Amino acid sequence: MESLESFVTGTINDNLWTVVPWLLIAAGLYFGIRTILVQIRMVPDMLRSVMEKPGIPGKNKDEDYGGISAFQAFTISAASRVGTGNIAGVAVAITLGGPGAVFWMWMIAIIGGATAFVESTLAQLWKTKDAHGNYHGGPAYYMTRGLNARWLAVIFAVFISITYGFVYNAIQTNSIVEAVGGSLERDDNTFKMVVGGMLAMFTAMVIFGGVRRIAHATQIIVPFMAIAYLVVAFIVIALRIQEVPGVLADIVGHALGLREIAGAAVGAAFMNGMRRGLFSNEAGMGSAPNAAATATVSHPVKQGLVQTLGVYFDTIVICSITAVIILLGVEDIAYGETVQGAALTQQALAGTVGAWGTHFLTFILFFLAFSSILGNYYLAQTNIEYLTGSAAALTVFRVVVVGFVFFGAVGSLPLVWALGDTFAATMVFINLIAIVPLGGVAIKLLRNYGEQRSHGIDPVFHRDMLPELKNVEYWDGSDPVTRRSLEDRV
Repeated sequence: MESLESFVTGTINDNLWTVVPWLLIAAGLYFGIRTILVQIRMVPDMLRSVMEKPGIPGKNKDEDYGGISAFQAFTISAASRVGTGNIAGVAVAITLGGPGAVFWMWMIAIIGGATAFVESTLAQLWKTKDAHGNYHGGPAYYMTRGLNARWLAVIFAVFISITYGFVYNAIQTNSIVEAVGGSLERDDNTFKMVVGGMLAMFTAMVIFGGVRRIAHATQIIVPFMAIAYLVVAFIVIALRIQEVPGVLADIVGHALGLREIAGAAVGAAFMNGMRRGLFSNEAGMGSAPNAAATATVSHPVKQGLVQTLGVYFDTIVICSITAVIILLGVEDIAYGETVQGAALTQQALAGTVGAWGTHFLTFILFFLAFSSILGNYYLAQTNIEYLTGSAAALTVFRVVVVGFVFFGAVGSLPLVWALGDTFAATMVFINLIAIVPLGGVAIKLLRNYGEQRSHGIDPVFHRDMLPELKNVEYWDGSDPVTRRSLEDRV
């Protein structure tokens, strides 16, 4: 196990992560310039779009006409984004890279917001609808229909299915076991197997129920756990408000080399901030577009904006809160020496609010990680359905997913996180090959959206508006949302 961990961490990840951060930055800057900083100037539209409900008089429920709402698609992708990366992942970044790692998590979120917009907008454009009224889409679809590269789509579909169905779900389980073990002061294999078995059982109960059950479950879980975590975080900040400016100064100062932190070099801050930031918000990985494509919206750009907001919610809000809790609550951290996850965040919270903080964080982490398991599974399922329409194959895949949920309970923390880094980097490579040449399509859609908005009308897209776009199956005005919106203009 140690030799495998060393091979993945040293031989594979050290090489991959020498290149990946620069690719992400280059792509984010390229899209940011071409969209005139869409990720910053259109925040009001993001907030408007995430709360929008398709307007069909007398039919306000999504299931009446197929698909799910923009908010439900947001919560599915948030369920995947907002998980252990926001509690355990931030702790890993800080212990390996120092406070400055948090600054680079912010940077990858802001720069990557433009990339998130492009990939999710493309997913909406080239989505499809099955005989049951469910929408399907994502990188595999825009690689096939937009780039005419099915071979690339197949490679991506295989990698994302493994990454999210197996590797990332093992990480979620591993963090849950670590947190629960910290609360109950248990670390034996029997305990890990019991917790892993329970998680596997709960996962099976939900994922065999289909996408609508996932959507409804995450729509309840994600807002609840986020609000609960925010409330406690504000209590922590209020109790030690005078120390917060110093913490923020340490984050920025170390990231820019203005403050020396023993055991944590500036380069380590950059690298670990990028890794954990990508794991947390997933901008550019091609994961969120799978959920974005399932939403019923009147214009592809709307869901692109919603997914960009998800990146900010995840990293700028949730991850920053965790970082402040850790840096306020733990005075002596052995930077660069050991990998510490959820246990460090528990220790920090308990150091500020008392022992109950440990148990509270266990409760929050359970829901964060479990909702991530559901979101991860859905992203993988979408790509399995792209690869094969076989119900038997999907059933087998679900069984293996449940097995990996259990496996994560007994795997080592460094190994599962290292595997996560490997597969994340690989997905970035594959996805960027597609969205960089297709970026011009997203720009045209954004321009179309902006022109309609400038005339004071709610943007609606029909494929005849951009007839040069090929292989667009869905946007023909046949769905109730678009048809009704177009009729209202006549």
